[in-house]
Amino acid sequence: MIGSVSRGQGFRAHVAQAGDFLRDHQQAIRAIQWVIVGVYLALLIIPAILPLPDRSASVFNNLTVVAQFAFWGVWWPFVLVSIPLFGRAWCGLFCPEGALTEWASRHGRGRAIPRWMRWGGWPFVAFSLTTIYGQLVSVYQYPWAVAAVLGGSTIAAMIVGWLYGRNKRVWCKYLCPVNGVFNLLAKLAPWYYRVDAQAWRAPVRRIESINCAPLLPLRNMQGAADCHMCGRCSDYRGAITLSPRSPEAEIVHVAEGSGWQTMLIVFGLMGLAVGAFLWSASPWFVTIKQSVATWLVNRDIYWPLADNAPWFVLTHYPQVNDSFSWLDGTVILLFIFGAACAVGGAVFCGLWLADRVLPDCPHPGVRDAGGRLLRSRLAGVHKLAQGLIPAAGVGVFLGLSATTLTLLQHEGVPTGWANPVRFLLLALALAWSLRFEWRLAGLRTARWWRKGLAVSAVAAGMLPFVWAWLLFFVLW
Repeated sequence: MIGSVSRGQGFRAHVAQAGDFLRDHQQAIRAIQWVIVGVYLALLIIPAILPLPDRSASVFNNLTVVAQFAFWGVWWPFVLVSIPLFGRAWCGLFCPEGALTEWASRHGRGRAIPRWMRWGGWPFVAFSLTTIYGQLVSVYQYPWAVAAVLGGSTIAAMIVGWLYGRNKRVWCKYLCPVNGVFNLLAKLAPWYYRVDAQAWRAPVRRIESINCAPLLPLRNMQGAADCHMCGRCSDYRGAITLSPRSPEAEIVHVAEGSGWQTMLIVFGLMGLAVGAFLWSASPWFVTIKQSVATWLVNRDIYWPLADNAPWFVLTHYPQVNDSFSWLDGTVILLFIFGAACAVGGAVFCGLWLADRVLPDCPHPGVRDAGGRLLRSRLAGVHKLAQGLIPAAGVGVFLGLSATTLTLLQHEGVPTGWANPVRFLLLALALAWSLRFEWRLAGLRTARWWRKGLAVSAVAAGMLPFVWAWLLFFVLW
């Protein structure tokens, strides 16, 4: 028993030392960030000025294909995986946009952050708009579309950094399209910077000011959701320590949830993203488009069938016979919004029913950006929605990794193993989410049958989500 305690203390000491290592090597971290910035800009710009690759192009002989594989086959899917494993270390240690916006802020005008930027709905809105726009311009296939989506985001990050804050990452804090997703997934991380309140009040060392670029209230920091894991605050005042924790601790004991986070989980990650990934493989999409086209032709309405939109509005690459008509764009939007309503709506109904069968939520409110507790009749739903983060995150990973597998197939790599792995990941994520729901229900009642009814309601609400992936991977 004593040996076990000693080993645990030794492990915690090593973890704390890792945080101190990051603190003491900030110059090396910044050098790495600038190397990544250089690679990122090269992959973004060079393919955009090269001719489109032909059918014989390969990752071994064409830089455009290399960039496509780097961004959508490796970069984004596995950045997503890294967040629940290591927290937002990607943001603090490697992200090129984060480095560029902080650099711009260091040399910029240093204005106060405007009130409109602090609106809590930006994570959901930014994620939704970026996801939808990426589908309309075929961001996974064409370098100009990549330049528009990723490059546009980078330019916006630098402008915001130049205008607001000083040495801060205002863009990352409020407007980054993936900030909300990373915020949710980081709640599963087995590491966080623990703040010792007593040591903070009576500091024994390091009382000089530090720069927390993502604008965290360090003294009151409780979880990993907003922390960029950069290590700058490690051992500050002898009170902040990188520490291990249960991956379930933040969602069960810390995260209160909010209306916008519920929107992002339920209607964003589990609804809208599903529609964005599925429309191109769906026979329903083709049927709807053909039916509408027939209706238009029968009435001599032809302009929606034209494919004359510019490439930055709708996919338009006639040189490779790939152009979207106005009708294509409209039906894509209808499909995505339909999936958001059908799949996300079912999930929300399951959460609502689960909340109804449980006693009143012991925390009848959510906190706004200023930390004030706001009363909400849906506070229980918002708390339960936090339990769906594993399922929602795996859904986005499965969608992104579909591009990885397509690129691997193009290179002749066998992918027969993919579907068993996909369903294993989905099953594990669903099981973890249902375990979360059981624990969250346990905060409100000790009666097993009530907890069982609540979990069953959430499980029933997720059936359309599961069915969508079954259609995508097997039936379509």
